[in-house]
Amino acid sequence: MPEADPPEPASSEAAPEPRTVIIGVISAPGTSTELAERLRPDLTERIGARLPSVRWVVRFVSDRLVDGPADLSQLISAARRRLIDEQWHLTVCVTDLPLQTARRPVVAHASMTHGVAVLSLPALGAVGVTRRAADALVRLVAALVGDADRANLDAHPTTGTRGRAHPDVQRRRGAVTRRLQELGDAVAPDSHGFGLVAGVITGNLRLLFGMLRANRPWRLAIRLSRALVAALTAAVFALVTSDIWRLADGLGPIRLALLTVGSVAAVVLTIVLGAGLWERPPRTGSAREQVIMFNLVTLATVVIGVLALYGTLLVLNLVGAFLLVPRQSLTDALGHKASVASIAGLAWLATSIATVGGALGAGLETDEAVREAAYSYQADAELSR
Repeated sequence: MPEADPPEPASSEAAPEPRTVIIGVISAPGTSTELAERLRPDLTERIGARLPSVRWVVRFVSDRLVDGPADLSQLISAARRRLIDEQWHLTVCVTDLPLQTARRPVVAHASMTHGVAVLSLPALGAVGVTRRAADALVRLVAALVGDADRANLDAHPTTGTRGRAHPDVQRRRGAVTRRLQELGDAVAPDSHGFGLVAGVITGNLRLLFGMLRANRPWRLAIRLSRALVAALTAAVFALVTSDIWRLADGLGPIRLALLTVGSVAAVVLTIVLGAGLWERPPRTGSAREQVIMFNLVTLATVVIGVLALYGTLLVLNLVGAFLLVPRQSLTDALGHKASVASIAGLAWLATSIATVGGALGAGLETDEAVREAAYSYQADAELSR
């Protein structure tokens, strides 16, 4: 009788442990801290049920962060500094201050770029505060990792196969899982300089793009009203000044291109450095990766926003130069027949001048206005109804 095959030995390779994501819950002393204490027993479980692909660690801290009156950007900046000091991955701030942004009251907002969310306790009302706060905190954490729309997709699954999730749900769940894995991944502490930056870019590319898209950088100029007005004023001045006509005709495409680079760089530096958007990374610790990622997203947001402004101004100046500048007057000023290239060069130079004017206007904006323009704060739609 043949002997039975011996049982296969159990696999010695254990399943990899899930990465750990640390979230800090900062509550103002008093009512907000009392609420946080009531939420402490099951908040970790609630977050894990919504986002199960990593191991969540929730740490509670009682700190007012800022003294009232304060605006949303000040509170987010203070929470961001605490996040870096404590080396957390994400932070949710429960405040007892009434807040507003763009002249609208703030109930619950999240900034994916900063990794910071804010919940205003007074805006929750007087009934069912604990339940609404718990739900809001879980949704805010989901919004910080790009999972804000999952509830809507789950509620309306248009699928022809029973038991199978909507393709958009599957795609977004996969993207959120990757973001959480990248968020919990740490760069080696001995990485420095370019090696660390390269590691952040390659290891967190999807997260970087998600944070950049959340900021909607193409809307930057619209949010900075003074910069936009200054740019438009400078554009009109350039189009009606005969000295600018002659200068544009004599510069040539190479010098005009250099002026484009210089004008864009001037606006970028004015916004980033003037408003203090650039963070200095700590020398050691896992917070270095977060700060470098934050700076990369900030720089990319401002550059894309300024390029969008430049492109819009270029189109407007082309239309203005062809329709509003008299061809005969331009010919007399240049001393030769005004060609299409001459008019295009004028519009090009006028755009660079207008962009420099936008830099001057951006310098007049308050730091809070620049921060709100550069970073998109995502509102909690359910609580804001």
